[in-house]
Amino acid sequence: MLLKLSIKNYTLISAAEIDFQPGFTVIAGETGAGKSIMLGALSLILGKRADPSALMDKTKKCVVEGLFDINKLNLVSFFEDNDLDYEPVMLLRREINPTGKSRAFINDTPVNLNLLKTLGSRLVDIHSQHQTLLLNESGFQLELFDAHLNRPELQQAYNLLFNQYRKSQKKLTLLQEQNNQAKRDEDYFRFQLNELDAAALNAEEMAALEEKSKLLSHAGEIKTATDMAAHLLREEDTAILEHLGRLKETFDRLSGFHQSIAGFVERLQSSYIELADLAAEIENFASLNEFDPAELQMVGERLDMFYSLQQKHHVTDINGLIDLREEYRQKLKTISGLDDELLTEKQRLGENTLKLEDTAMKWRTARKQNIAGFEREVEALLKQLGMKEAQFRVQMEPLPAFSPHGKEALTFYFNANKGGEPAPIAKTASGGELSRLMLALKSLVHQAGVLPTIIFDEIDAGVSGDIAGKLANILKKMSTHIQVMSITHLPQIASRADVYLKVFKRVENNMTVSEIIPLEPAERLEEIAKMLSDEEITDASRAAASELLKKAEKEGERKH
Repeated sequence: MLLKLSIKNYTLISAAEIDFQPGFTVIAGETGAGKSIMLGALSLILGKRADPSALMDKTKKCVVEGLFDINKLNLVSFFEDNDLDYEPVMLLRREINPTGKSRAFINDTPVNLNLLKTLGSRLVDIHSQHQTLLLNESGFQLELFDAHLNRPELQQAYNLLFNQYRKSQKKLTLLQEQNNQAKRDEDYFRFQLNELDAAALNAEEMAALEEKSKLLSHAGEIKTATDMAAHLLREEDTAILEHLGRLKETFDRLSGFHQSIAGFVERLQSSYIELADLAAEIENFASLNEFDPAELQMVGERLDMFYSLQQKHHVTDINGLIDLREEYRQKLKTISGLDDELLTEKQRLGENTLKLEDTAMKWRTARKQNIAGFEREVEALLKQLGMKEAQFRVQMEPLPAFSPHGKEALTFYFNANKGGEPAPIAKTASGGELSRLMLALKSLVHQAGVLPTIIFDEIDAGVSGDIAGKLANILKKMSTHIQVMSITHLPQIASRADVYLKVFKRVENNMTVSEIIPLEPAERLEEIAKMLSDEEITDASRAAASELLKKAEKEGERKH
């Protein structure tokens, strides 16, 4: 329930602080006095988008605060889920800077506008002429019907399962697309993998082949070099080893004559051994690496295959080919795994569908059971509002698929005149009939305690005096269940209020400002008398106003 509304620097309101009470509150005043301004300010803390042009003083920020009693609204889990501090008396605040930047707060904690709007939708229902037009829409009709049904546990269970069902559907669709694409790619991946597997890729082998290729490609030069080495080192006439051996023998005979000569002998011996070993290795190398054209061709072909694969796959070395081979292998494993994942998700969707179907059936059964009583109650209220011959019917039809609101569509049928057949509201109800029908529906819905506060913005437009009294009775009855406020110009409604708030304009510092004040009983009588007068208040209008107030008081006593 709304306890207090504080408004600063909003349109024509410089500063206002309004206390609200339980029961029935009337907000009245001359046209243009600022009644809609108060609703506009309240809408800001309920999540409406801000308009910087609404600032009265363009150099200062606008601040709107609302104090709400939420003790009985079961909102603790909402606060916990959104990491907010819960207090049974809650403060909502909205600030609009001159630059147009807006900030929202719940109990002094900054929040985004969507969160504020979500919470606001559970606190106050502002009923306007625009909302009456929504009555032509089937979705809004179903929303009203379910609010009267008042089975939130069914709706919550369905919503939870529906969200799981939609997620499973989306995941299954994505997996099917991925699987279809994978199947199209599978032949390509397998061909590439088979080609790379057949190549028997080996980095060590390729290095060895490249070295062998260099060797075989220069076999002629190597043969010339080894033959020359053999000739120089071992041939009898010019052999280096032969000359070195003789030189060693000569110095060996002279080694006793000087110590240095003995050192020469050792070094000549060492050189002889090293050259002999080198000659043997060269001869062995030459014998093992005799030129073989067939081997050169085989090595070249193997290397060409490796180089061709590198060029084809745009990699710089054989390691890149090996990595690519493993990548194709992994892709094929993933494709195989998609089949299993697809099967699992199909099973999950099937299970979700069965659970959702069961919950939808329970919701459908509850809706069917509610139709007859709902129709009777609406017709009874329409009769109170002067529509004695009105017929109201609810038609429910199954849907071919699940929707966010169940598996059926719902349409309101209406006929205001005797002898006619009910037809969809959009085709039969006039503006005035639509307004009274909406009031009847809202009355039933809010008796179920769906929202703690409802505000009617001139729902009495175009209503006659006789109907106005009946309308006032309905509003008064609603106020025994919830907090009801009505912006009105009708004395019959104003006389039934528990609290009367007057909105008026005055001039302050050469500026027009709006003010809102509660009226005492004597002041209330004068205001109602003004509603009953054409221009000036007369004794007759005061007497009529007094009679209306006394009648309202007696009806109140009788109800208690």
